[in-house]
Amino acid sequence: MADGLDKGAEKALKERKEREKDELYSLDISGVEWHSAPGTEEHEERVEIAYLPEGAVAMRSSLDPDTVLRYTEAEWRAFVLGARDGEFDLEPAPHNGGLEQGAGAAQQEG
Repeated sequence: MADGLDKGAEKALKERKEREKDELYSLDISGVEWHSAPGTEEHEERVEIAYLPEGAVAMRSSLDPDTVLRYTEAEWRAFVLGARDGEFDLEPAPHNGGLEQGAGAAQQEG
């Protein structure tokens, strides 16, 4: 019987998440204020985000402003925490098991 409850709970969670996504994508965001990283110029390619109700976030590329991705508060929080933890680093960094550039060569020589 526990399996039935687990499957039922999983189904309810999946349905709730789908409902949240549907609501999120039905929002009119035509008047939102888009933000980008400080120091970027209008003509530069950059990622832009807009804060939506209930902690949700919209994201787009400045080169393709008509394509907008939307994230619930939980999705955005997971992404930001993962980015802070180095999950999306392009090259290994000291905090996630890699070596700083230059430091690796010095350690290998010594």
